[in-house]
Amino acid sequence: MYMTTREKTILELLIKTSGRHSTLSMASYLQVSMRTVHRDLKNVEKLLKPFGLQLIQNADKTLQIQGPDKSVFKLVQELSKIKPVDLSAKERKLLLFLKLFEADEPMKTGPLAKELDISSTTLSGYLDELSAWTEDFEMHVVRKRGVGLQMIGTERAKRTALAHFYLFYFNEELIEAIFQINHQQLKPGVHVLHYFKSDYLSTVDQAMKHDLGKLYTELADSDYVSFLIQVCIALQRFESGHPLEEGTGGDEKQNSHEKEALPFIKKISGLLSDQLGIILTDSEKAFMATLLKGSRLQSAESIYFDQVITGKAIKKLIQHISQQLQVDLNSDFSLFQGLMAHLEPSLFRIRKDLASFNPLTQQIKDQFPVLFKITEQALKQVFQQIRFPDDEVAYIVLHFGSALEQRKQMRKIRALIVCPTGIGASKMLAARLRKEMPDLYSVTVASIHEMGHMDLNAFDLILSTVHLPKQKIPCLFVNPLLSQEDISAIEQVTHDLAKSGTDAELLPERIVSSPEVAGQRSLQQLMDEVDQAQAAIRGILKAFSVIQVNKAEKMNDVLIQLIDTCFDQAIIDDRESVYWRLIERERMAGLAVPGTNMALFHCRDKSVRHLCFKIAHSTEHFELAAMDGKTCSVSNILLILAPDPLNPVAQEAISMISSSLVEDRESTLIFASANEEMIRAKLETIFYRFFIHKF
Repeated sequence: MYMTTREKTILELLIKTSGRHSTLSMASYLQVSMRTVHRDLKNVEKLLKPFGLQLIQNADKTLQIQGPDKSVFKLVQELSKIKPVDLSAKERKLLLFLKLFEADEPMKTGPLAKELDISSTTLSGYLDELSAWTEDFEMHVVRKRGVGLQMIGTERAKRTALAHFYLFYFNEELIEAIFQINHQQLKPGVHVLHYFKSDYLSTVDQAMKHDLGKLYTELADSDYVSFLIQVCIALQRFESGHPLEEGTGGDEKQNSHEKEALPFIKKISGLLSDQLGIILTDSEKAFMATLLKGSRLQSAESIYFDQVITGKAIKKLIQHISQQLQVDLNSDFSLFQGLMAHLEPSLFRIRKDLASFNPLTQQIKDQFPVLFKITEQALKQVFQQIRFPDDEVAYIVLHFGSALEQRKQMRKIRALIVCPTGIGASKMLAARLRKEMPDLYSVTVASIHEMGHMDLNAFDLILSTVHLPKQKIPCLFVNPLLSQEDISAIEQVTHDLAKSGTDAELLPERIVSSPEVAGQRSLQQLMDEVDQAQAAIRGILKAFSVIQVNKAEKMNDVLIQLIDTCFDQAIIDDRESVYWRLIERERMAGLAVPGTNMALFHCRDKSVRHLCFKIAHSTEHFELAAMDGKTCSVSNILLILAPDPLNPVAQEAISMISSSLVEDRESTLIFASANEEMIRAKLETIFYRFFIHKF
């Protein structure tokens, strides 16, 4: 089937907004004349006939597709596979961007318009839009009479602008291309979206999977795609003789966050050098490390449990918003974890002036205006020195929206949700499905990466927030916020499945014996988690003690005494391994808690047998680097040791200690008191609260 870009857009509008668009509103949306729309609608009617569908005009002059639900579903599936025979306006703008991006000399307007197959007037309009876009990245499109057009800006700015242009306008196409590459559906040598070499995308993708290890699975899909294409842009630009200017890749005195990411970048660079023969400079690697550390994490459990300062701010944020909404979200540990996982890299991006985009920002503003305003004001109150752009505020709104949705009545439903939009969006979509879809009886959320390793035969329906290639089972493209049109489309498909009598009958009252239902635990899982929580808490309380250290010359002497005590109590097997792991952690970033006399030392190590929390009170004070980058006078050394690996329930339990250190003034004074009896009572209160909220 062949169709133009405009015809495909009209069909998609008619399907998603049936009965809402008239010829006039379509013309306004497409920015063409009504005469053009009328001509396109005649072709649309011809395209609908093979599906047994027809285009009708209602009494209010709105347009609607009429026909069997099954036929509409077939049309939706067919549209997802069709590539229009002409270029869309955004593709022509992309080609214009690429022409200016790759040109080292000014380009003449006439030949450029002819090459893009557009008029000079259209070219002028595109240039105005492109100029407005690039100015946000400190770049300028210069137009000089008699000279031509040229894009002026640093190499870093050019790369960043191009990457974000792709992510903003071609995000779904990028995800689909990566999916096709992973399934060997694209031939080597093909240029993806007019620029990316498919073999480069494939090599970088494999390198990231191979060398990023666990971090690869924790990156949010959107940030994984962002990092992947920016690495490809760097490779292709560097190979074409356009390296980063010296000193722009990253500060020589990198902070601990960037240093932490640099080993991963070096591993990836080594593999790329072997396979593609491209040897990147230190400046290029440093810039990539900055990009990697600015990425959001997909797994809330992957956050470090010692980020006390950020944790305190997040608790204040939740408290502010709870008060404004008159809904108590303070005990929602899932919300706290999700915000912790998101805000750490978010704050990093804002401080580094790394632009972040959110294609749902306007829709979130329109759909949740009150929540958006409340969140925006709360962020200003809690993070007074930081200005959050609207795109970042919108992401945070999704987390709170998800938490509010989870509080509503949920039903067991069945479907596979493929969501690359992050934690908050996927949880919100799952929650709304449980509420809105009574014909489904279970729901499982997975990323695109996880989907490739799943048995899709276990599901009857796939709901995806991005376009996916054709699957063996019905697959619908839906909005992460689940609009009314999406609900209608899903209801049509589930209705057809129920009537078809397939082996996947959708019974609303069916009892589900599988423990795989998202958000629900089987009895065995619940008992296992209770056992894990009990074991973790009992171990922490049993090992806890306050040690008095007199006249220590150095802080390391205090640390050694703590480690020796743990070794004598058979908590650890290897003193040296734990000691150097703690010292290495201290070198990465300050561990002193600002405004207190405490420092929180911690690590995970294979030689640690079980969770341990101890405090050493020194008669001497030591000047240590604090978590806020300053220094503190410390006399109390708090030590948390954890096995590696550590189960999620145990991690939640131990994280309660670090988050409670600065929960309030009373908690701070108790932990800084060196009074073992008082601190033990506080720990018991913390764990009692944790146990009640958890189970």
